[in-house]
Amino acid sequence: MAVERGPASLSDLLERVRKAGQHEDTISLGAILETIGQRSFAPFLLLAGLITLAPLVGDIPGVPTLMASLVVLAGIQLLLGRRRIWLPNWLLERRVSRERFQRVLGWLERPAGWTDRLLRQRLTVLTRPPAHLAVALTCLVIALAMPPMEFIPFSANGAGLALTLFGLALLADDGLFALAGYLFTGGTLAVVALSIMT
Repeated sequence: MAVERGPASLSDLLERVRKAGQHEDTISLGAILETIGQRSFAPFLLLAGLITLAPLVGDIPGVPTLMASLVVLAGIQLLLGRRRIWLPNWLLERRVSRERFQRVLGWLERPAGWTDRLLRQRLTVLTRPPAHLAVALTCLVIALAMPPMEFIPFSANGAGLALTLFGLALLADDGLFALAGYLFTGGTLAVVALSIMT
């Protein structure tokens, strides 16, 4: 039986998702996830983070909450020790137009190249077991805070950046990106808390 391998870099992930639903006018989340595999938490985080962060898609009302649902479901299953991440059909069937999808991928290609050049194995104590559980818990906190972020300008983008950093950290075993993810998480949650209190 062939071993399902996840993407090895951000550029690899973008190249894979570009092939999703090639002959359809709209692309489902299920088709995208099928191209990246469902055995690794890192691609789920990266996908959710990039969609939330990207213009044209992340700014659509409801998208941050949808991505939060993806992270919550995947994170809980990681904490429970599941080897393959299961998602309900109502989530897998959510769709985006191919035109918008391709524009977002084009916008991400250039930053993906220089981001991949920055990634390397370091500070692995922050990414390897059992530290990956702390990452999962932090991402769950981010995801649970994302629905109200839709009403606070730019806060959802901060959450998307944090998820992206954690996804890159786990993908490349790069603890420096995990550390940056923790810092952005703290800053984003602080902004949300201040906005709610004022």
